[in-house]
Amino acid sequence: MGHHHEPSILLPLLLMIALSLMSGKEVVASRHLLETAVLPAIPELPKVELPSLPTVLPTLPKLELPPLPKAELPPLPDHLPTQQQPELPTLPKPELSAVPHVPALEKPELPPLPEVPKLPELPALPHLSELPKPTLPTIPTFPKEIPFPSLSPPLSTTSP
Repeated sequence: MGHHHEPSILLPLLLMIALSLMSGKEVVASRHLLETAVLPAIPELPKVELPSLPTVLPTLPKLELPPLPKAELPPLPDHLPTQQQPELPTLPKPELSAVPHVPALEKPELPPLPEVPKLPELPALPHLSELPKPTLPTIPTFPKEIPFPSLSPPLSTTSP
């Protein structure tokens, strides 16, 4: 079976080739046109006048609502019947059985722990002052003016 991931490298490769072939001439020309071109003046439009609204609104008659009749409640009777309080039954006190005697547990005897063998002593660390100082690499200096090669072909001043 063939690999199906190989064609996926073609798109970035073609993109890089297309970008490297493009030159900055189009950008310079468009910038030059924008800087030197005279833009047309925008005409001023007249202000729109709205018709005036009437200042006096017509008066509407005041609405009169008819009075609401008062609700008549029947009189309360002089003697109100009372309800009897419900009687709650008394619950008998529960009698708990006596707790049986539990004998105390003896403390278990554990075997003695084995002795841990003593580790050998580590050698003493060297003092930092006795270690050799590391040497830092030196960075070479570049010339101040580096000529950059142009990717676009030189402009010809002669016309064919």
